[in-house]
Amino acid sequence: MKKILVISTLDTKGVETFYLRDKIRQLGKTPVVIDISMRQAEGFRADVTPEEVAKAGGSTYEAILASRERAKNTAIMTRGASSVALEMWKRGELDGVIGIGGSTGSLMATDVMRALPFGVPKMMISSTAALPGMSTRYIDIGDIALFHSVVEISGLSEVLKNVIDRAAHAICSMAEVAPLGGVRKEGGRKAIAITMLGPCEKCASRVRQALESKGFDVIGFSAAGIGDRAMEAMVEQGLFSGVIDLAPGAVIEHLVGGMRDAGPTRMETAGRSGIPQVISTCGLNHITPPKSKYTDDHKSRRKYDLDKFRTWLRASPDELKKAAMEFKRKLNNASGPVKIVLPMKGWSSVDVPGSATYDPEEDKIFVNELKNGLKKDIDIIEVDANMEEPGFAEAVVRASISIF
Repeated sequence: MKKILVISTLDTKGVETFYLRDKIRQLGKTPVVIDISMRQAEGFRADVTPEEVAKAGGSTYEAILASRERAKNTAIMTRGASSVALEMWKRGELDGVIGIGGSTGSLMATDVMRALPFGVPKMMISSTAALPGMSTRYIDIGDIALFHSVVEISGLSEVLKNVIDRAAHAICSMAEVAPLGGVRKEGGRKAIAITMLGPCEKCASRVRQALESKGFDVIGFSAAGIGDRAMEAMVEQGLFSGVIDLAPGAVIEHLVGGMRDAGPTRMETAGRSGIPQVISTCGLNHITPPKSKYTDDHKSRRKYDLDKFRTWLRASPDELKKAAMEFKRKLNNASGPVKIVLPMKGWSSVDVPGSATYDPEEDKIFVNELKNGLKKDIDIIEVDANMEEPGFAEAVVRASISIF
């Protein structure tokens, strides 16, 4: 029987959680309730108790009850529930997970969900899903379906029952989908991850189409900070045989605090996993600091307005040099093959003659620093084209096929 993990705080959501549990059971699945309450739940006992959760989190429930440090207690219970959920999944005893709660419950439950691999069905019934900024915190890089209850999760009104009924049907149906395994192959097709952005969309499409025609399965990720961070997690999960990183701009963005920052380990997971990588430079010569944090230096920079919301500023020579040093550090540590393909006439559709930020001579600061100290077995392929020209995509395809 398919097992569905039900995450809740029974001290405040006991009646509602047990209604959800019973509905899942009626639909032919086995519900497993885990209680992440930080206070005693009178009259309700979960399959996985708060005592067990606290122990898995490295503490005791007695310590949780005695403590007034809410943030610390939340972290312990979340860590413990994540550990329990992961162990269930590793044993093959978890086919889906559903949470129910308000702000705190949603934050904790979705943290637990994100500890599980991509492809495990995940759903959060939340009364606060529509609050400004909350949905992005709940989902982050997780493949989580948010179900906005609209009404408060308080008492079993006919309206709330209807919400819970629909969510129960949804998670039970999702659990019927076969889970992803390791490195994914569909009919012998190797799965390849590719990063992309609007300014290199033509290149990414040409590369994808060419590789698909040669038997590869190409999965794209928007390299705007969230998608590429999710890609790193999925690479670590073992879902890909190779990576084409057309848009690694998050590396320079992490150095300057830009909006596309994907964290300190961006462009490291594939190398650590030993799978082949083809690297390029879309967006790497531009930065996107929040406009609310513009300095006088930022205001004086050459810029390119992508639209009325997004502005790219030209990276400084010093920033380009530091980005190249980060590239070397990350790629020199790679245990798998690496090829770097550089478009010498512009790193994106933004980099064209007439654009205020077009400066191929200044881009050579990055290129020259990159060459100085890069491992000798890492090929640098310089292409006399703009990234969005067909000839560049052809070079990327050739480099990819040679190592994939």
